[in-house]
Amino acid sequence: MEQKDSRFAVLIDADNVSPKYIKYILDEVSDQGVATYKRIYGDWTDISKKSWKEQLLRYSINPIQQYSNTNGKNSTDSAMIIDAMDILYSGNVEGFCLVSSDSDFTKLAQRLRESGMFVLGMGEQKTPSSFRVACDAFKILEIISQNEDDISPAITAVSENPARYGTSQDETPSITSKAEIERTVSRVLTENNDHGKNTTLSEIGSILQKKFSEFDVRNYGYSKLSTFLESMNDIEVLKTGHNYLVKERQNTVSRQQIEKCITDLICSNGGHIDNLSIIHDALRNRFPGFDVKQYGYSRISSFINSFKKFKIINNTVQMKQ
Repeated sequence: MEQKDSRFAVLIDADNVSPKYIKYILDEVSDQGVATYKRIYGDWTDISKKSWKEQLLRYSINPIQQYSNTNGKNSTDSAMIIDAMDILYSGNVEGFCLVSSDSDFTKLAQRLRESGMFVLGMGEQKTPSSFRVACDAFKILEIISQNEDDISPAITAVSENPARYGTSQDETPSITSKAEIERTVSRVLTENNDHGKNTTLSEIGSILQKKFSEFDVRNYGYSKLSTFLESMNDIEVLKTGHNYLVKERQNTVSRQQIEKCITDLICSNGGHIDNLSIIHDALRNRFPGFDVKQYGYSRISSFINSFKKFKIINNTVQMKQ
């Protein structure tokens, strides 16, 4: 039996999105399934909304009138939320596309996901991170509307230690750093290698999308996942038949070699090494050019902790019992 496309409700906040993005919004939704609901919310008596008319007619989008009042755009927000819940309970869709650059829809995205809905969020680069991470996937409108040849990296990536929710940094628009992406890929490769399993390109794409809701290679200036991964220092993509496999580059010293070197060093020093710098220096002497960043880590301590055989206590490295 032929598998049916997932049905989506596309709900757009006209107060926080430009009409120039409509085509690209619907193109992205078509990659996920079919848009069975297409609604846009705003005060259509407002002269500033006149530019929407042509786009709404061209793409058959249903405008929902919400008069502005003393609470401003909150009337639009409320109408979208009420409609979303009505559609949810109708059981007619498998997913929602919420288009807004406003964090007011964060709770709605969370609620829809709790009910088993796939939530695709879209908004401009200014969209707060609280709304981005509440969605299963989030697309930046400035990025998806660029031509392939003109794709440029999105705004500043998040820091190594992002602020917790509730802090001012939470509302700073950002994308996951490329270094964090590379660390995640390296860990997946290591885990699969330990189990004698190959890692496919599609598996990497799925894992990155699930872990980082805003992940999109276009955010980093690339049009293909394979090209994005190939740009990393120690990762390569190989085609085998109809599949693409992701591997560590062969010019990188294997983790097995490093593990053996550390094990030998610990055993020859009474079962422990009292300073991490001793291990770091020994690895660089044994393997010229060694750098933990090649394996997706920024600190030697994190790298050593990634091995199941070792533990670190107060800067002392020992074998696990």
